Amino acid sequence: MVPADGEVTSQTAIGGNAYHGPAAFATTHWSVVLEAQGESPAAQEALEKLCRIYWRPIYSFVRRQEAGPEEAQDLTQGFFALLLERRDLSTVRKEKGRLRSYLLTALKHFLTDERRRAMAIKRGKGERLIPLEQLRAEEQSGMEPADPLTAERIYERRWASTLLDRVLSRLEDKYRTRGNAALFDSFNQLLADEPGAPSQADIAAQLGMTENAVSQAFHRFRQSYQSLLREEIANTVATPGDIENELRYLIAVIRA
Repeated sequence: MVPADGEVTSQTAIGGNAYHGPAAFATTHWSVVLEAQGESPAAQEALEKLCRIYWRPIYSFVRRQEAGPEEAQDLTQGFFALLLERRDLSTVRKEKGRLRSYLLTALKHFLTDERRRAMAIKRGKGERLIPLEQLRAEEQSGMEPADPLTAERIYERRWASTLLDRVLSRLEDKYRTRGNAALFDSFNQLLADEPGAPSQADIAAQLGMTENAVSQAFHRFRQSYQSLLREEIANTVATPGDIENELRYLIAVIRA
């Protein structure tokens, strides 16, 4: 199960030290964007991929600004279209090179400009740059979230849940490709520490394995999860030194 917004994934599962040094960081998406000069095709491709992944926090922030579902979708599309058209990322380093901070600052400026112009924005020549059709039903409704969180906190929660969704999706693909779908489904319940989750003894009985084999397999599962989590975080920061700080921030957000 993918952790829902606000759901606490165990810190022990998120923690650990599976990062393997600068070599694993060298070609991450955000580092490519930051290091590229001018209109680098590689930087543009990397930025577009990041936009497609992280549209949900942006949409959630816009909705919290008293925008209806359709208006929020238009503004989200307009924001990413403008971001992809500019190719000028000189302001990124002012936000310490973190994608999370840069996108939020850029979005606030964008919404301020839109309010000044007081006109609907339809950019991208009709092309849907971001897959907003994947919005959950509750996000498409006209209802505002019931909780009193600020737009910034909602943005951070969406950022955290999106990142964890990516990690679990990649891990699931890895296990299913190897024919271990049942093992993934069982370990995913243990990772989320859900009430009523099967014990390792239960899993061993269900899958015809020894408890020792299940224990070792779950240890490898957690290691893979930690490694993929750090890879995803590396894709959103400027330097390897930022990874641990951003990981701690992620933990703080999901435990809040």
